Amino acid sequence: MAFVVAAIWRAQEGQEATITQVLEQMAPLSRQEPKVLQYIVHRSPDDPRTFFLYEQYTDRSGYEDHLATPHFEQLARGIAIPNLESRERAFYETWGV
Repeated sequence: MAFVVAAIWRAQEGQEATITQVLEQMAPLSRQEPKVLQYIVHRSPDDPRTFFLYEQYTDRSGYEDHLATPHFEQLARGIAIPNLESRERAFYETWGV
C-alpha cells in the first residue's frame, strides 16, 4: 500500500506568484526523491490562490523523508508556508480493490 497525501494550499492575497514559484521549484526536486511515486501539483481554475497537491509515497517513511529534505525545509517551510492563508492535509493509503 502506498501512502498518499492530499494537500490544499491557499495563498495569502497577493502571494500567488510566490507559491507558484515555490511549487515550480519543489515539484521536480520532490519527484527525484527515492520513495516518491507521484507528486502532482494542481491549481484551481476558479481561484488562482488555491493549489491542490497529490503526493504518493512508497510508505509513510517516504513522506517523513520528504519532510526532512533540504528543499522542503527551504522552499515549503521557509517560503511557502509563511505565505499561505491556510494549509490542509489529509492522509490515505491506497487500497487494492
